[in-house]
Amino acid sequence: MPQFNLNDSVNFLSKLTPRRLWNGAKVYFSYQLSRLTGKPIIWGIPISISFEPTTSCNLRCPECPSGLRAFTRPTGMLQPSFFNETIDSVYKDLIYLIFYFQGEPYLNPSFLDMVSYASKKGIYTATSTNAHYLTEANAKKTVESGLDRLIISIDGTTQEVYEQYRVGGKLDKVIEGARNIVKWKKELKSKTPFIFFQFLVVKPNEHQIEAIKALGAEIGVDAVRFKTAQVYDYSNDPHGLIPSNQKYSRYKKDSAGQMQVKNGLGNHCWKLWHANVITWDGIVVPCCFDKDATHQLGNLKNMSFTEVWNSPAYHAFRQNLMTSRKSIDICANCSEGLSVWED
Repeated sequence: MPQFNLNDSVNFLSKLTPRRLWNGAKVYFSYQLSRLTGKPIIWGIPISISFEPTTSCNLRCPECPSGLRAFTRPTGMLQPSFFNETIDSVYKDLIYLIFYFQGEPYLNPSFLDMVSYASKKGIYTATSTNAHYLTEANAKKTVESGLDRLIISIDGTTQEVYEQYRVGGKLDKVIEGARNIVKWKKELKSKTPFIFFQFLVVKPNEHQIEAIKALGAEIGVDAVRFKTAQVYDYSNDPHGLIPSNQKYSRYKKDSAGQMQVKNGLGNHCWKLWHANVITWDGIVVPCCFDKDATHQLGNLKNMSFTEVWNSPAYHAFRQNLMTSRKSIDICANCSEGLSVWED
């Protein structure tokens, strides 16, 4: 689940209803009971869902399948009718909705209309953007949509450094977009969205950690988060991305000098109980690490949400995870808990 500051916490807590709290309690205790017994037990439905607005993206980041145009699955746009129908079936129990999986959400022309729809259902809503489309008009509409959390990806404080990872991106557009959203939040006297810079720490930008804190303070964002970078071929690191500063690295060398993921990969994962991910075309996958939807657990175009959530495929995946998580390919680079916040 997300981390909050005081104002954001108050906003989040305002979304909780007795029914949502009860569903959350069922989910939590079924997870703990599953860990105790070693068998997947499921009560309730997810308290958090990620919905993919689109797989399209304007950038070409080197470790992103969307940026590399490397998907084997179809590229497309989430349709409002399908989104609304799905939300109508789960909103009474759902607390947190993330409008992001792969791609740039603002490329979907109906994106903010879907945010507004979910916000009116009393769901805490969040998205992540590269901020190239936060024009004056979009920034105003974003605030008016009721979006609760806006993550702005900014991986450098100079164009030379920024573009080494955000290939094809323009730092001045990101800064302009951030200023626009801060401006309209003030203009409309809105407490939302909670705005934070997300800085993906890689070797080319790790020397700018203090500079991004200063830039965030100067623009007026609410917080800065430093995120560890996923490197698919971390043994060789072909793009030279693994930072020297171990605090911000997902990897460490073992006694033999080989790079390993820091996460110990125990045979359990909270995400498989409290959250799931839905692609733009209705495929349900275990989590955000299944970027190419290789582990398809159901399709909401021909199954209900609860049918998918309690399906044999989901049960089998959870059982496999609890038996041998290290054997699951998408778990190999998991970064749970490897983020650092600065207020």
